[in-house]
Amino acid sequence: MTEDSAMSRRQARGVRHARELQDHLSWLESFSGTALGVLAVASGIYTYLGVSSLLDDNGSMTVFAAVAYSVAVSVGIFVFWSYLMRLFPAVRTARARMGLMGAMALGSLAIVAMSSWLNAAALAGSAAVEQHLAKTVQDYQASLERTHEIALSAQSLERDVARVRQSFEDLSEQEAQGTLSGLAGQGAVFRVLRQKAAELQALEEQIGRQTPLVEDAFVQGNTILSRMRALTVEPGPVEARSVEFSEAAVQLQGLIAELRQLSVAPLVQRAAQDLSASVVLPELDGSTEAIRGSQTATIDSVLEALASRAATLEQAAREVMAMTPANEVTYTPVSSADAVILYARNFVPSWAGAIAIDLLPAVLVLILAVTQSAIREGRDGSPVEDSMTLAELRSALSALREVETDLERMPEVHSRPPEPAPAPAEKAGPPAPAPVSEAGGAEVAQLKGKSG
Repeated sequence: MTEDSAMSRRQARGVRHARELQDHLSWLESFSGTALGVLAVASGIYTYLGVSSLLDDNGSMTVFAAVAYSVAVSVGIFVFWSYLMRLFPAVRTARARMGLMGAMALGSLAIVAMSSWLNAAALAGSAAVEQHLAKTVQDYQASLERTHEIALSAQSLERDVARVRQSFEDLSEQEAQGTLSGLAGQGAVFRVLRQKAAELQALEEQIGRQTPLVEDAFVQGNTILSRMRALTVEPGPVEARSVEFSEAAVQLQGLIAELRQLSVAPLVQRAAQDLSASVVLPELDGSTEAIRGSQTATIDSVLEALASRAATLEQAAREVMAMTPANEVTYTPVSSADAVILYARNFVPSWAGAIAIDLLPAVLVLILAVTQSAIREGRDGSPVEDSMTLAELRSALSALREVETDLERMPEVHSRPPEPAPAPAEKAGPPAPAPVSEAGGAEVAQLKGKSG
């Protein structure tokens, strides 16, 4: 087999392959426009739903505006991808393809900006708003629990106050028995100890009265949280549930602020500071100078002990006050479109579907480009007659027969005697046809032979 014969066979196979691909494309193009229109209309419908969720008014003008926007989106998507499906496969240079690729990327971004995010809002808007409500409940629960923890830590200072109070009461009992100053009875030292024990007793009772208030506020907060959790999963329109959720959030925020105010740590700190600073020293009642000196020394020792206990109590109060406070939580209502963007990572399938319905024709454009390139590659280098279809061959044969008929009539025209020249006054007729050259006759004969 010669090299020319093998090349002819490869060219013939390439032409058959190209013709097969062209037949497939012709069948696919019969419904590609309809399919593209269906995708554009579907995207427009979801765009209408997304736009409607953003508009507050439900009047006729609002509906008209939403319809106009969705129709514009559908038309824009259809026209944009129709242009690319026709032009991108047809270009051959790398520069032209890069330019159209840039235009396709820019147009895809525009479609995502004007349509895809609204489609995602229509697909997952309600679920995104419910996600926002659930996230807000978690934040409020964390804030309530942290505030309650700080309040309980402040209430635990009651035990520290009781311990200090009990120590002063024990000292006063010892003084009454004469084991401190050496003088039994309720003298000056006894009165100083009882004075501070009474102050601590009052502080302890005040802290104790706060405990039921703290517990009641915490119980009420949990009740409101339970209602808010129920609102996140109840059936029905999410907009109506959001209104009730907002009211419950305001109540819960007030309870958290009240619970924060119930903390007694600042009160204990101020009381500890006053414990050693405000001491009313009684008049010494010793009968002799020695006894009065002993009372003075004992009172000084009591004041030192008082300062030490006060410092310890103040440090405990400061540790409670230094605890990291709960984060401030404020519920902000959001629309379905904003919620979809805010919680986009939780709705990846919805985003993928919303974008795919708009950008799926890009895959069709690339398929057409690859197929057209394969068709051109199969036809490159093959003669024209090898790529002719049966209909084209019939047209060529018909044209060949007409040419042969004209050639057969030409000798008869030349064999006729020349007509006399027209008179000068008469108008000259059309010029006679030029004789066919030998090269033209050879080309006709060659085409006739290939057709046979």
